Amino acid sequence: MISRARGLWRGGFVKGLASFCFFFAGAVFASCSSVDSFDFAVAQISIEREGRELALLSAELAITQEERARGLMHRQSLDDGYGMLFIFERDQILSFWMKNTYIPLSIAFIAWDGRILEIRDMEPHNLNAVRSSRSARYALEVPQGWFSRAGIYPGDLVILPQTR
Repeated sequence: MISRARGLWRGGFVKGLASFCFFFAGAVFASCSSVDSFDFAVAQISIEREGRELALLSAELAITQEERARGLMHRQSLDDGYGMLFIFERDQILSFWMKNTYIPLSIAFIAWDGRILEIRDMEPHNLNAVRSSRSARYALEVPQGWFSRAGIYPGDLVILPQTR
């Protein structure tokens, strides 16, 4: 630190000031460019079968229309034990695509009571819609294959967080 300070005062001040301004401008640009990022609420979710816990995961909650539209876009990775729970106001046929999504995902469509209706795989950047075959209230996205690695199947119960 001392040698750097001496260098600034011994003819390097302008160079040092230019470096600082470049760094500061970069930091400002980076913070402005992340305006569309979200800080999702997170909940611990348990998945059970016949009252026995099969798995526990940490899920970001996509509750608003904006959050649901953003989803897991632009993420470079997602570890096992983590996911995103999409929460809708009413039962409906749900439809998801993988625009700007870099990681392969599995999605569980979930009924109003937390029962998993079906599980489907989705491929990165695929713009073809993956739709629930029945009306669902929730969708849970996790790394592709996590449900089967955790021994989770349709009919299992997702213990949903209280969000309203």
